[in-house]
Amino acid sequence: MKFALRAAVVCFGVGLAVGGAVNAADDAAIASASEALPAGAIGVTLEDFFTAAMRNSPRLQIAEESMKIGESRRKAASGRLLPQLNASANVSDNRQTRLNTLQTFDGNRYSLQLSQVLFNWQAFSQRKQALIIEDQTEAEYYNTLSELLTEVAEKYFDVLAARDAVESVASELEAITNQLAQIQSMYDRQLAQITDLYRAQAELANVESRQLMLQSRLIFAEEALRSATGIDIGSLYQLNETVDIPPLDQDVDYFVQQARMNSHVIRARELAFDAAREHVSESRGAYMPRVSLIVQQQNTNVGYDNAPLDTTDSNYIGLDITIPLFAGGSNRASVAEASSRSHIAANELQLTRLDVKERVTSAYLQVESTARHTLAARKVAESTALSAEAMQQGFELGAVTSVEVLEALRDQYDAERDLQQSRYEHIKYLLHLKRDTGTLTAEDLLEVGSWLTPLAN
Repeated sequence: MKFALRAAVVCFGVGLAVGGAVNAADDAAIASASEALPAGAIGVTLEDFFTAAMRNSPRLQIAEESMKIGESRRKAASGRLLPQLNASANVSDNRQTRLNTLQTFDGNRYSLQLSQVLFNWQAFSQRKQALIIEDQTEAEYYNTLSELLTEVAEKYFDVLAARDAVESVASELEAITNQLAQIQSMYDRQLAQITDLYRAQAELANVESRQLMLQSRLIFAEEALRSATGIDIGSLYQLNETVDIPPLDQDVDYFVQQARMNSHVIRARELAFDAAREHVSESRGAYMPRVSLIVQQQNTNVGYDNAPLDTTDSNYIGLDITIPLFAGGSNRASVAEASSRSHIAANELQLTRLDVKERVTSAYLQVESTARHTLAARKVAESTALSAEAMQQGFELGAVTSVEVLEALRDQYDAERDLQQSRYEHIKYLLHLKRDTGTLTAEDLLEVGSWLTPLAN
């Protein structure tokens, strides 16, 4: 799914609704994503924060640089297997005494050498490792990208949930204040007991305390979103009340299987294991001969022991064969170390598979649970609203007590906040499920953004 996530960069960087693979022409668009929002910008839509996070996230930039390092290492490993051309020049002032005769002359030696590896198992294995590690860093980059986008969406919805809770508690505070005013008026006319008045005052203090707590939670949520994206927060879009979030149409085994095939985390660990096994092969290559083709041309007037010669021009073509015989046990130690690292990588891969399976199963169950809870919470919110209205009317007719009205109001607003929180949790767990299965695409993120609408004036 790496191409779909790469398309997400284009989508949120330049506004292209692309969900599949993108070609090389999109590289400029991806580069321009970092300039999509000016410095000091204020985010409003979910896409604004996606774009800002991709531009400002140090974690994503580290992953991108690691991917570039992998590419450079692959090029370097491949380059060592290509023809190597070297030129050298030597100029010397020579003095030679023979039979009490001093002879001086200027020596010159120029050479041009071309070498080509014909067989070097270690160099071949290093190139394979570099190719594998390049793919590993790419998988790690797209895993970081999917985690970042999911985290930004989660923090965005945390702010929305906190704002809704603050608005809800403000409405509750207003309702309790009005109820307290009614009880105070009745008490002044000796139509209510002092205990009812005290109970209403205590409930008002309780709501005020809850309001302070929820306001603090909103501040923390906004700071978390600001820290993750690097931009200020404006009038965020709100979740549409009528949005119909599609239910899951497959069972948990299907999503576990999807994770095995598509998870970026599993893919990165599989490639790390492949690289570790290839490193074992490289270490064993130290026992194998190395063969290179050497082509050399030399021009010199200096012979053996710096003896003067007439200028000669010589050409040389040969094979350089090196056969390792004894290295003091260092090769055996290297193979043992590489084998241990391979076993570690295998166990890390198994641990990652188990962890991803657990996270996918947990996310699936959370999605199912929050979906059912949202339906139940909606019914509770509707019934408690009707109950609170009926209690208020009954209180005005003298059929119910003020305590019953206060309890009905508390139940109404608790149910309202519970419904709001459940809707946001459902969306967050749905994104977690897609992220952990490796199936998160640009269309998924754009669809979530379409569930939000501008804040009504």
